[in-house]
Amino acid sequence: MIKKFIIKNIAEISFVFLAIFFSSWLMFSTFSYRDGSMLVASKAWSDFASHIPLIRSFSLGSNFPPEYPIFPGSPIRYHFLFYLVVGFLEKFGLRVDIALNILSAVSFFLLLYIIFKLSKLLFKKYFIAFLAVVLFLFNGSLSFLYFFKAHPLSFPGTFYDILNNQIFPAFAPYDKSLISGGFWNLNVFTNQRHFALPLAIFLSIIYFLIKAEKINKKISLKLTILFGILIGIFSFLHGAVFVMSISILACIFLLFPKQRISIAIILLVAFFVSLPRTLFLWSVESANIFKINPGYLAANNFSFSNWINFWLLNLGLGSILIPLGFLFSGRTEKKLYLSFFILFTLGNIFQFSPDIATNHKFFNLWIIISNIYIAFALYKLWQKKIYVKLLVLIFIFFLTFSGIIDFFAIKNDTFYSISDYPKNPDILWIIKNTSKDAVFLNSNYIYNPASISGRKIFLGWPYFSWSLGYDTDGRDILSHQLFTSEPINVECQILRQNKIKYIIIQDKNDIIVNNQYLDDSFRKVYDNKITTTKIYSVIKSCY
Repeated sequence: MIKKFIIKNIAEISFVFLAIFFSSWLMFSTFSYRDGSMLVASKAWSDFASHIPLIRSFSLGSNFPPEYPIFPGSPIRYHFLFYLVVGFLEKFGLRVDIALNILSAVSFFLLLYIIFKLSKLLFKKYFIAFLAVVLFLFNGSLSFLYFFKAHPLSFPGTFYDILNNQIFPAFAPYDKSLISGGFWNLNVFTNQRHFALPLAIFLSIIYFLIKAEKINKKISLKLTILFGILIGIFSFLHGAVFVMSISILACIFLLFPKQRISIAIILLVAFFVSLPRTLFLWSVESANIFKINPGYLAANNFSFSNWINFWLLNLGLGSILIPLGFLFSGRTEKKLYLSFFILFTLGNIFQFSPDIATNHKFFNLWIIISNIYIAFALYKLWQKKIYVKLLVLIFIFFLTFSGIIDFFAIKNDTFYSISDYPKNPDILWIIKNTSKDAVFLNSNYIYNPASISGRKIFLGWPYFSWSLGYDTDGRDILSHQLFTSEPINVECQILRQNKIKYIIIQDKNDIIVNNQYLDDSFRKVYDNKITTTKIYSVIKSCY
């Protein structure tokens, strides 16, 4: 019986093993631990500077009700649920890298698996399912053109250039290119570890809806309510996926009459589950971030021709094959694609955060679905004459070539080492000698010993908080004032207002520090000559 099952499902079983292996390798190879230090891949270094403090605020600190640990003082605006779970796993005994990587690998595997299953459901062919996943893993942009600008074509030189590549050939808007290669490749999921899980859950919901549509049935009430609860939880797990899910389901409600009752229940339950979070986010200043700003990354120099050029470069052959796959598909598949196309529309018209580049999440999900239709178009072309089959092979090569180059940039990445406790004496002292909910006035933004210890710091790297709508300019000005020479009564008033109990400085600071003023005004409780870390307690002077 088992043998028959394996033979019958050999393609899917093989895929599952490959997907588990790849997902595990991807996550564990970009974040690990050695000799008491965290090793963070350089391409994940920036994002992890906010994720590690958030995880540690739950595992080593006390962060309830949750605040943003690198901008404390008000309820958190960031979708924190994924990192809360990771923090609890570390709190209960798992090492931080194992806790984060296991949850990340499982999430990414689930995403790969549901792409595979949804592709098979829509178009009934394992070839299409496999190819859709391959196209997802290896993006089809034309960023390889920039690669050959830096590495002229040669043999066998080009082969070695690709195998040893360490950088993304194109990563707009952070370089001078027109291609956002870093947003379309695996880099998104190694950096934003919380992104894959809600995508996988939502696509699973779509899977059940389409399956019900194809067999002319409705989803059970229990399952419908569960789906609504899950989507409501997205507001805590990933805000952008929550918005995307609601938008897509609204379109499905219009285009799939048989599923309208189920969709209505899902949306109603999701509304009530997400209501507290939604009301809070709309009540704070970040609600004013949402605005009309057409063009996405072509917005700064927007014209229709520039916008078309941008997407032709970023989609590559997909700009031809997506419409072709749509035309080849059946009625149900067409309606599903139109439901997801709302993401491309929204992402190109509106700006959802201060940094318009973060709209990439809308396109990530749209591209996942588009890849299924590209795979279907290639399958249909494969049914033609031999010369068309040759053309399909060429298409597949160019649809994955940029992604292969980007893959080696991730595989060959270098690492930054972050000394952790108990190896790091600064972190160890903070853990043992300060309260778990302590707030530190910090002079360094990135990977501050206090934030790695699970304590809150007054201002972390400003971009992270700015992108959520926090007033980073005002707090930055205040930080500079506090580190200079404010009258002690004024200084203490500000420190008390912000619940700051400690000041932490080092020799190399992001903010100018008046060391003599600190020595004269506050009690130095820690001074490490080797790491140059000094900690002052303001409790005796100000509380």
